[in-house]
Amino acid sequence: MLKIHELVLPSGELAAVFLRADEAALELTLVSDDSELQLPEGALRAVMLRYGSPFDPEARSTSHGTLELANGASLRHVRHLAGYDVIARDYLVYAEPGLEPVCAMATTVAGALRHLGLAARLR
Repeated sequence: MLKIHELVLPSGELAAVFLRADEAALELTLVSDDSELQLPEGALRAVMLRYGSPFDPEARSTSHGTLELANGASLRHVRHLAGYDVIARDYLVYAEPGLEPVCAMATTVAGALRHLGLAARLR
């Protein structure tokens, strides 16, 4: 299980968003409302390739965990502080064999995955 994002609730409390790999399936867990959303097959890869940009391994970042996925792919949560930022930002880095690693802001990825999980639930 990998924490990929935190939401600020109306009460001001922080609520974590986790991604869990269970064999071939991925599940998004929203602690704020104790809901678990089963993600469609290929959803994470599609979101990361759609919103991601090449990851600069030389960029100053700290790793906050890695989730091993099927077929040798992985998702890593990193925090990066650019020279022009006041606070560090959370990014997710997706890597798979034969593909250049891509990164996207964690808030973007979490929102897209939540949308896809909710849409899949309605089917």
